[in-house]
Parts: sequence; structure tokens; C-alpha cells
Amino acid sequence: MRVEDFAGSPTGDVRRQPTGYSAFIPRTLPRSLSLAEETVNSLSEADRALGTLNGMGETLPNPHLLIVPFTRREAVLSSKIEGTQASLSELFQFEAGNETAGSPDVREVSNYVRAMEYGLQRLKELPISTRLVREVHEQLLWGVRGEHYTPGEFRTSQNWIGAPGCKLDEATFVPPPPSEMIPLLSDWEQFLNAGSRFPPLVECALMHYQFEVIHPFLDGNGRVGRLLVTLYLVARQHLCQPLLYLSAFFESHRDEYYEGLLSVSQRGDWGGWLRFFLRGVAEQSWDAVRRSRSILGLQDKYRRQLYDARASRSSIRLVDILFQSPVLTVPRAMSALGITYPSAAKALLNLAEAGVVEEISAGKRGRTFCARELVRKIEEGLGAD
Repeated sequence: MRVEDFAGSPTGDVRRQPTGYSAFIPRTLPRSLSLAEETVNSLSEADRALGTLNGMGETLPNPHLLIVPFTRREAVLSSKIEGTQASLSELFQFEAGNETAGSPDVREVSNYVRAMEYGLQRLKELPISTRLVREVHEQLLWGVRGEHYTPGEFRTSQNWIGAPGCKLDEATFVPPPPSEMIPLLSDWEQFLNAGSRFPPLVECALMHYQFEVIHPFLDGNGRVGRLLVTLYLVARQHLCQPLLYLSAFFESHRDEYYEGLLSVSQRGDWGGWLRFFLRGVAEQSWDAVRRSRSILGLQDKYRRQLYDARASRSSIRLVDILFQSPVLTVPRAMSALGITYPSAAKALLNLAEAGVVEEISAGKRGRTFCARELVRKIEEGLGAD
């Protein structure tokens, strides 16, 4: 870490540690900031876009038609930022019960979904807090390759950020040591639960920055930090449904993202970071609105196809199930609809005849069907094959 790059920073200090390395110790989060006109304009646009998305979420008769595709898409993207390579199709196949699709990468992505769903449930009982963060982290890393990185526990040793495989003295950034980390986390929690005067999106941006700089876990910090953005907006009732995710924006502007975080640490450039974060909220909100309309339009198209084909009531009901599970087996359809195995098999075949799904399994045992058009709509922007 280039110590001279942090000289005179108003947001923290670089301190030499007893063992010889230097680490950045951020100051506690500011309780007031002067927002430039450009930042206020960015905030206004982000609020408008998020409000439109939230309004759409409030009118959905079945929010899970969008929540399930969106959370899976986010899981793939957020994990991709950390180097995990798994496709959305593989994740859906794994969730449908295809164990052969469960590579280590797919299992990590599946854990991200589990951590998100767990966190959303825990918000009914817990505020955004260090306890919630630890519990979500445990769900994220349990039983996968990061399992040896003490899931659910804050680190007790030094970590660092840099190129894969780099050593501490080669790091581009060294977060605070454990002795400095705990009081910073305590302040982070107080900041979020003491009644901030900041607009929610500004507070969310500050929360995300500080969490990433503290880097409280040995592994999984980036994924937990991105997941926290959505949890925060739901907890503050800025979103009625978890439909906004920023990983796509952070991934497509990766250098700008890391530079934005670093510029706060090195120069105290809160304005630059806030404008970047707010631009991400605006862009991803409008993208979610467009994607939502496209997915709901596809649902309507499928329904009309089946009505025109005089398909059974079970087949039409199965369309809604597809949007929660685009890859289906006969047993899964049977369970979801509460019907017999032969009826579920017939319903799936009706969907196949109507061009809604196609069989992706070989042979008649363990038959699996996929709504490929739906998966492609969800995958747009993922760089999927």
C-alpha cells in the first residue's frame, strides 16, 4: 500500500503496526455533510428512479414473479465480481434438484441467494446491525469453499486487498487491524440506528463505503457489502420489495467503483463517491423497471398462448410457477401445484407443445424442462452464452 497516497486524508490515517506493515484506519462516519448542487441533482434523479421501481413493486399481485428472477440474477453477478463462474441456467438447474449442476461455483451462488433470503426474513426481527451482518455472512459461506474463513465471525487477524495471491507487503489496500476494527463497527451500527439526518440513499452510500473499508471478514466482504444495500433499502421502507441490486453497475464500472471508494480514503472525496453510487441507483432502478415490464409481458404472452391452445387449468397455473423456477422437473411441478404425477407431467408437456418450455433432459427418467426465453430475459447483461 502506497502510504504517501493517503497523506493528509481527512477521512482516516495510515498507521504502522507493531509487526511492520501499515494499515488504513478510517475515521468514524460523518454525521453531517455539505452536498454540492451536482450531488443534490444526482440524488433527485436516483430518488425518482427508485420511486418508480418501488411503485411498480407495490402494484404487483405476486411480487415473487420478479423477486425470484432478480435475486438469482444478482447472486450470479455479485459472485462474478469475486471471480466465481456460474451461469444463471446452472443455478436454476441446481435449484431444480440437478446435483450434477452443483459445481463449487454454483453452490457459492446458491449460498448468496440463501443469504439474501435469510437477511430479508431477519429484517422482521433485527435492524441493520453487526449481528445481522454476521448471521448473513454465516449463510453466505457455510459449506462452500470459504467455509474455513470462520463464517459468521469477524476476523481476528489482518486481511488485505490486492491482486490474487499477493502478500501483505504487496497489497493495494490494508484495512484496519482487528483491534481498531471493533470500535469502528460499533460506530457503523450506531450511525445506522441513531436517526440520521441524511437522505436514505446518502446514508446507504456512506454505510457501504465504511463497511468495505473496514472489511470485517476474512472472506465475503464484497458480497455482504453489496447485499447490504438491498437489505438497507427494504429495512428503511425505501423499497417495498427487494427489486434493486447494484452488482451489475459495479461490475460494468469496476475500476470506477474501486477508484470511488479509494478516493474517499485518500482525499475525502465524498461527493465523487456519492454521485457514482447515486448514478448506480438511478441506472439500475430504470433497468429493473424495464426488465420487470419485459418479464411481466412474457408472462402475459405465455398465458395467452395457453388460453389459445385450450390448455388445462394446471398448465396455466404452471406458468406462474415458471417465473419462480424457470427449470422444472415433474416432481417439482407436482409439489407446486398439489396435483398427481401424471397430471404434472401432462401440464409440462402442454407447456412444451405451446413452446413455453423445452425438455433439456435426455430420456424419460428425471425429465427436466426449461423456459429458455425467460432465462434469456433474466440473463440479459450477464454475458451469458
